Amino acid sequence: MKKGVRVYIDDVLECIDKIEEYTEGVGEGEFYENTQIQDAVIRRLEIVGGAIKNIPEEFREQYPDIPWRKIAGMRDVLIHGYAGVNLLRVWRVVIDDLPDLKKRFQEMEGEAWLKS
Repeated sequence: MKKGVRVYIDDVLECIDKIEEYTEGVGEGEFYENTQIQDAVIRRLEIVGGAIKNIPEEFREQYPDIPWRKIAGMRDVLIHGYAGVNLLRVWRVVIDDLPDLKKRFQEMEGEAWLKS
């Protein structure tokens, strides 16, 4: 059975919540030194990218402000380890990008037509 869009939105939000939990009170230097936090964050970003890849294109087109391809592309880089993982980029995503992404996905989650 194919999962609905709502399931993937929930997956993204759950992963963002976990990343926030893992990095709460963690500074950039500690992030670079702590491989457990790195691994946990990277794994959750991989799941986010995988969930996004499963959201149908016709749905994604309704939200052109979300960088769908960029998120999915980061997942590919993390999973396949192309040229190594750029920890600075991972940290910047956590600090700069995830708060806005979380807000947008919470808005999507609240839209009435998704609840059906």
